[in-house]
Formats: sequence, C-alpha cells, structure tokens
Amino acid sequence: MRTASLVRCAVIALAGFWGAAPALAEEPKKAEIDAARKALEKYQDPYVAVRDLYLSTVGCVHYSGEKIEGAMDYPKGAMGIHFVNVTLQGPPDPTKPNVLIYEPDGKKLRLVAAEWLVPLAAAKERPSLFGQPFQGPMEGHEPLIPKDFVHYDLHAWLFKDNPLGMFSPTNPDVTCDGSDFSILEAPTKMVHAQ
Repeated sequence: MRTASLVRCAVIALAGFWGAAPALAEEPKKAEIDAARKALEKYQDPYVAVRDLYLSTVGCVHYSGEKIEGAMDYPKGAMGIHFVNVTLQGPPDPTKPNVLIYEPDGKKLRLVAAEWLVPLAAAKERPSLFGQPFQGPMEGHEPLIPKDFVHYDLHAWLFKDNPLGMFSPTNPDVTCDGSDFSILEAPTKMVHAQ
C-alpha cells in the first residue's frame, strides 16, 4: 500500500515536472512580449508616435480573404492604419518596431499592433522575434509601400486580441469602417529568397 502511494506521488511529481517544462519554455517569449507592450504603451497617443518619427500612411488597410497562387495568405480582416518610422534600421528590436498600427475609432486612433519590416537585402536569413519566424519574403504593399521594397515582416497584435492568433497579419476584429481612406489591398506577391 505504501509502495503504491509512493509510486503515485512520483508519477504526479514527474507529470508536474514535464507539464511545467513547456510553461518554462514560454516564459522568455512572454517576457519579451510584455517588454514590447510596456515600451510601446506611450504610443497609445498617436501624437507621441509622430513626435518619435512614426509617420502615418493614412490608408486603413484591409483584405477580403482572397487567395492568389504565389501570394501571401491574408485571412479576411484588417490591419489598420500604418505609422512607419524609416529611421529604425538594423536587426529587429522587439521594443522598436518599424511600424505601429492603429484602428480608426470614430475620430480617434487606437493602437492595436506593431509590425517589424526587414528588407530582403539586409537579411542573411529569415528573421524571427518572440520565437516567431517572419513572413515572406514578399514585394512591397502597393500603393503604400513600393512594389520593389522586397521584405520580411511580422505583425504582433499587442494591444487588441486577435482570434487568428497574435502573429497573424490580419485581424477580423479590426475594421476600417468609417475610415476616410479605406484601402482594400490585394495579397502581396511572394518572392524567392536568394
């Protein structure tokens, strides 16, 4: 009886140990995500973003969910209005994205996500952040980003939940309805990395 009890305790302890391993593996990613949220919190105010050289592309980008062979897969949903900082270069920094993404909310803008862009020419290999590989390489997102700007990118929905996942490029819960400059984009063409 006592041996059976000891075996049960050992099994429970081992199960707890094995069950804890994935949680421990997730902690660095969670810490990195929390640090990014904290660093970007000040950009809830888009005027602060502009003062820090994030400039609005004005257009509110959304996708129909259309699938095109050889193009990125953008599930139906929106990204929002991109504020781009072209002064940020070099390896991706989780606390300094090249792009902040806002959702129109009446006459205001609400920060919902961040995006990191890495030009193909500057990447020796596919970049990753938060344990996530970047998508691409792909052409630029016309009309807002020139077609010749071949790049990798990664979206992180840090300030609005996304039923498609934190790192999906689109969010079905974000809308461009009511935006003066709503842009229904076609999926961006994929490019072969050389």
